[in-house]
Amino acid sequence: MSPATENLVLEHLRAIRTTQEKHSEDLREIKTRLGFLEQQYANLSHRLDRMDERVSRIEKRLDLGEA
Repeated sequence: MSPATENLVLEHLRAIRTTQEKHSEDLREIKTRLGFLEQQYANLSHRLDRMDERVSRIEKRLDLGEA
């Protein structure tokens, strides 16, 4: 392989490596943000479950039934 061809190949490999590193950083950020969203969803789901239990107790105390 001629030196010009070798340099071209190395240049392309460096560009691919740079792009891959950027994608890795983006994926790391996406995973972090997704983890935060999962925590928020779990917290919200738990709060809604508690509210449902509270409404059920209130309905029971007021002798309210399903229509």
